[in-house]
Amino acid sequence: MKSIRVGLVADPASPTEVARRMSDLEPPGGENADVWHIEVVSEPFTTGSEDVGTAVARLGDHARQHGWDLVVGLTELPLRDDDDGRYLLVETDPHRRTAVLSLPAIGGLRVQARTRHALRSLVSGLADPTSREEHRVPLPPVTGRWRLLFGMVLANRPWLLVPGLKSALVAALATGAVATINSTVWLLAGSLSWWRLTIATIASVALVVAWLVIDGGLWDHPDDDSVQARERSRLYNTSTLVTLTTGVLICYLALYIVNLIWALFVLDPGVMGGYLNASLGYGDLFVLTWFVASAATVGGGLGTGLESDEAIRAAAYSKREEERRNQLARERT
Repeated sequence: MKSIRVGLVADPASPTEVARRMSDLEPPGGENADVWHIEVVSEPFTTGSEDVGTAVARLGDHARQHGWDLVVGLTELPLRDDDDGRYLLVETDPHRRTAVLSLPAIGGLRVQARTRHALRSLVSGLADPTSREEHRVPLPPVTGRWRLLFGMVLANRPWLLVPGLKSALVAALATGAVATINSTVWLLAGSLSWWRLTIATIASVALVVAWLVIDGGLWDHPDDDSVQARERSRLYNTSTLVTLTTGVLICYLALYIVNLIWALFVLDPGVMGGYLNASLGYGDLFVLTWFVASAATVGGGLGTGLESDEAIRAAAYSKREEERRNQLARERT
């Protein structure tokens, strides 16, 4: 039995949160197992590069500075093999006793448990003195991209967009409350077929997402004309669009529910039907609320400025990369 000092270097934000929950990581085995002393450092070690070799070299520098026996880096960035273009889950360098683990490549579900399992395997392998072969785990060519994208979207935490859109949501609620009791809105809602209402929903969400991207400058542009840079930008932008769409849909659903409750509370379909010379029932309130939610989403989303909230910027990998670079620059000055 021997004591091993293990360093976990994690990107700021979510990877650091995950790494700190791994501070009690223990080796597999019984009483004769080694003792691991885990130390967590939060630093953007992958900043400015997706090259695995560069990340490994930076981790090696950390190991020498802190006197660690081995080191594992946890990053929220996708790692790409420049040789075959495939994305990686993990790469190890037993000679330097260093490994890099891409958290989005885990897939997003059960991140804590799967990260703990992966780290235990990585540390055990690096601690084995007989292991000298470099190990690289690529993702499957097709399903791996979807798995990586799903992990990136969950890493963006789209549900946190709701507080970041609070001004737009409040404006949309106010617009919806007024529109619900407007007779002209009732006539418009009743005249629309389900497919027109569906198109209205899609259009309203798309307009708000586009506005957030433009107003927040969230669109990533390649650093150069290389295939790797263009592929990275496509991946970043796709994850940003999916994250924003999910967040706006959550707001849309919340808006629909609140407006429906309001309509059921203040409106009597029979009275409104008599005023409009139409036969209306409580089922028409659901259609009315559907139309109002779409109109209010556009009015609320486009009628207010972007919140100065980190949740909006956190929806884009490119913006988090920019913040990591700024943090690294501040630490070096």
